[in-house]
Amino acid sequence: MTPSASGPLRADLVLPCLDEAEALPWVLARVPSGWRAIVVDNGSADGSADIARSLGATVVHEARRGFGAACHAGLLAARAELVCFCDCDASMDPGLLAPMARRVAAGEADLLLGRRRPSRRGVWPAHARAGNLALARMLRRRTGLRLHDLGPMRVARREALLGLDLTDRRSGYPLQMVVRASDAGWRVAETDVPYLPRSGKSKVTGTWRGTWQAVRDMRRVLAEPPRSGRTPAEGISA
Repeated sequence: MTPSASGPLRADLVLPCLDEAEALPWVLARVPSGWRAIVVDNGSADGSADIARSLGATVVHEARRGFGAACHAGLLAARAELVCFCDCDASMDPGLLAPMARRVAAGEADLLLGRRRPSRRGVWPAHARAGNLALARMLRRRTGLRLHDLGPMRVARREALLGLDLTDRRSGYPLQMVVRASDAGWRVAETDVPYLPRSGKSKVTGTWRGTWQAVRDMRRVLAEPPRSGRTPAEGISA
């Protein structure tokens, strides 16, 4: 699955999943052609795993509850040189990851994040936006990175990600990825992506309690001491 100058760019797409039966058909239909969708079932009770499998996705089961646990299980199951992450709730279009992956493969960035832009009023609750803004400010103080969003849509190289030795298995996983990438000297960038109405109720940002629990998880990550710098994996030919 190595990209080449003459062939199409391929990647593995990790989709953490907890009770997303309603969203899965739309999400999997939007996965770029030739990519492998890895749906990580995190204890769904609505048949999500069976639906994903019937739609051609690779299904990985992760018994330990937590967004980070599901994401990392998907990373460990990935085999492509490029690995992408996206929520499985139809709030973001996986098809938008193809140009993002191309930019990483071309060497424009080592970690490219999707900056969520609400498609209409009410898509992103005020408490969730406030928590995200607070985290972006704390991240800037910790790393100097001037990012606006710590959203879940992202692309990086698999071997480099594994080399970050990510340990958070809860809501702090996406932030820990960015912090450790920065400590390692990676080029971290973001690009705008539409943020759509999600399918079903959010497990995290749907409530103030869930949002601020996530913020607490991420504050713990920001309190980690800086790690010694390391070099990202060699660039991939597009």
